[in-house]
Amino acid sequence: MLVAVAGGAATVLSQRPEGQPAAAAEASPFEQARRTGVQDLLNRWAKAVRSGDDAALVGLFDAGAAPEFLAAEVRRSHNLAGVPLADWGYEIGSGPETPVPSDIADRLQATDVWAPHVFLRYGIAGADTASTRKPVSLVVARRGDEWKLVSDGALPQYDRSTWRGPWDFGPVVARTVETDGGVSVVLGHPWQQARVDAIAAELVTAVPAVTEVWGTQWPRRALVIVAADQEEFTQQVGEEHSGSDIAAVSISDAVVPGATTVTGQRIVFSPTAGERLTEASRRAVLRHELTHVAARATTVDGSPMWVLEGFADYVGHRGSGATVPQIAPTVSAAVAVHGPPVRLPSDADFAAGGERSLAAYESAWTVAEFVADRFGEDELRSLYGELATGPADDATIDDRVRSAIGVPTQELIGQWGTWLADNVR
Repeated sequence: MLVAVAGGAATVLSQRPEGQPAAAAEASPFEQARRTGVQDLLNRWAKAVRSGDDAALVGLFDAGAAPEFLAAEVRRSHNLAGVPLADWGYEIGSGPETPVPSDIADRLQATDVWAPHVFLRYGIAGADTASTRKPVSLVVARRGDEWKLVSDGALPQYDRSTWRGPWDFGPVVARTVETDGGVSVVLGHPWQQARVDAIAAELVTAVPAVTEVWGTQWPRRALVIVAADQEEFTQQVGEEHSGSDIAAVSISDAVVPGATTVTGQRIVFSPTAGERLTEASRRAVLRHELTHVAARATTVDGSPMWVLEGFADYVGHRGSGATVPQIAPTVSAAVAVHGPPVRLPSDADFAAGGERSLAAYESAWTVAEFVADRFGEDELRSLYGELATGPADDATIDDRVRSAIGVPTQELIGQWGTWLADNVR
């Protein structure tokens, strides 16, 4: 999983695969009946949640289920009312059998208790080309011939947990806006309506701004989520990528090699972004993250961060009219005192945090800005294409830099340093 933080923005380029529907396999009559019965329960669960049918939902819960589980599902159903869903379902995935904790099984005293590998499958109308799947740590019980819901609580002893969406954190409002590729959607909560509206309005110009540099080979629409609090933000982007200094994160499901469609692409704004971002910086962050959305299908994890983040920041700040000292004040101050850099920022610099990390992201932007200024945007895009192909040793990177812009890496560094020194004066 790759993460980048530039000017308060971050991008997660991929996530661990969330699971797929179970492949056809030989199963005993008992297992087949079990799966059939539970899948029927899951189908009725999905229908009740999506339709807002409280009575039907109540009837799906076992007598031994925790009251808070039912209450949370009723709230979720109501909170989803404003979400333009294209798909909402639950399905049993493949995976090894997970034992049911003995304290749960003993308490229920049911005919059968099972903890299947279940996934929530959902898609947002317009924004999603295909549904994404998220894990559900489900326990179900059978009494006689009838299966009922018991729990979706975490089972940490088996590394099982339930993913939570925006609808698990309050009522959701959705703003749809036409962008070049169709419908883009911004999801937030009623008390965030102004932020939702501002981001939706910004998408109208942000999408073509990315296309001007990247080209039309991307969906040219997006799904943006505005998190209400840190817990919601963490649920969307992961514990390790939810620092308080991050303004936004791009996430996606794992990319299948050779695939042209990437599922689960979302841009998630942090709960503090509203107070920290100006109109100009919000514009830059949104365009930065949209660039990662555009490039995701052709970007391989492990590629040099300086080219991935520098390119995204180049698009983010392109046409802003801001100077190098304004966009990269940390690097500009360092160059004024110590002279130009003698190496490109390493991946370790990006992950270090603090001023070292900030300098890495600013430096990456200046590299991209320099390449576009000296060699041209086509060459910058070529450089991205050559280097966003996964991990590579220095010799391979040098060959790819030569192929893209016609000079070796060391000459690139030297020319960049001279350009940077000239532009921070």
